[in-house]
Amino acid sequence: MEILIKASQFILSLSLLIVLHELGHFIPAKLFKTKVEKFYLFFDYKFSLFKKKIGETVYGIGWIPLGGYVKIAGMIDESMDTEQMKEEPKPWEFRSKPAWQRLIIMLGGVFVNFVLGILIYICLMWAYGERFLPNDNVKDGVWVQDQLAVDLGLETGDKILTIDGEKIRMFRELPISFINGNEYTIERNGEVITKKIPTDFISKLVDRGKEAGSFLYPRFPFAISAVSKDSPNVNSGLQKKDIITAVNDTPIKYYDEAEQKLALFKNQNVTLTVNRNDEVLKIPATITNEGKLGVVFGTLGSKDLEKLGYYQLAEKSYTLRQAIPAGTKKAWNTLTNYVKQIKKIINPSTGAYKGLGGFISIGSIFPSEWSAESFWNITAFLSIMLGFMNLLPIPALDGGHVMFTLWEMITGKKPSDKFLEYAQVVGFVLLLTLLLFANGNDIFRLFK
Repeated sequence: MEILIKASQFILSLSLLIVLHELGHFIPAKLFKTKVEKFYLFFDYKFSLFKKKIGETVYGIGWIPLGGYVKIAGMIDESMDTEQMKEEPKPWEFRSKPAWQRLIIMLGGVFVNFVLGILIYICLMWAYGERFLPNDNVKDGVWVQDQLAVDLGLETGDKILTIDGEKIRMFRELPISFINGNEYTIERNGEVITKKIPTDFISKLVDRGKEAGSFLYPRFPFAISAVSKDSPNVNSGLQKKDIITAVNDTPIKYYDEAEQKLALFKNQNVTLTVNRNDEVLKIPATITNEGKLGVVFGTLGSKDLEKLGYYQLAEKSYTLRQAIPAGTKKAWNTLTNYVKQIKKIINPSTGAYKGLGGFISIGSIFPSEWSAESFWNITAFLSIMLGFMNLLPIPALDGGHVMFTLWEMITGKKPSDKFLEYAQVVGFVLLLTLLLFANGNDIFRLFK
């Protein structure tokens, strides 16, 4: 059921983005009186799931869910209709239109993707606002309990100040900032230290897999989720949701402090001070020879942490007028972060290429339960990602057509139809190779 919910959201999001992207080409083509022969969601090699001709355009749904297209008369595109190109140009064909009109037609899809992403983020800011843990409020630093964080050079208690000179606003932005960054600054025991992010950091992050979870957390109190059945403290009186605040009257605030303190009393009896529903209790307990209590550590929700005074969350609502610049800024940050990730991917030394994913990876980012906020957040991200990818100057993508059109406008020399045909084939091969590699990565990770 979980896979079905994820897949349904993915297909819905993808279909919406494809239709609107192609509509971005369709509308200016019609405005400039250019004949549009087909408007398709998904590809229709050999046959279609549905098709209907309205006016001069056939509208349909293909069976290969790898994208979609509009077939514009007189244009070298993925249809590779070379027979049409052998005939004399007609006034209603793409190749007969002025270069500036062709440029607008080709940029229409990308324009729609970027505008759609911005509009969705604006609406999300307006409807939901923001609720987050400010990085400045993590006053006692981070909790380092993962080898990846150790390899970064972090220690428990480090307060992360900046990454690549930029102050981090939200604590949840730290992982992606480390992925995109090159160096960071921390405060450790009152001293400000600058460290380099290891070149192979992303490679190690990919190798550990998604199941490993995040590598960076704020420090948590020692909350008990359960008492193990074989624990020496099974009958001690410790209960689920108890929060340990002292060991033998020595105050402790965080789990990492309790861990160090308990290790000093192996095979001994101690007195624990426990916070239970705002009531302070003293409970005798026995420490194992490993320096443990024999309980399961549990994390608390953000509201509980705020109530107990550990972290002060920030909550901000937006009027529509305020949401416009806030949503636009979020869209811009999404784009710049994505560009930084692309730069990491094309640098082999980072190993980021191993994290490149296809349809399985994209589908997996959708939640297993329906959430309108999550769905539209992901759709906005995918829209901006699709816009940027289509703008790359690769033949077979919109950016390739834009590149050749700009060359014509600057030099006054139009590339020949034969050259455009060859370029389209080369671009298609490149895209197919990238597609196979990305989805191959997905399959490899599944088997791994």
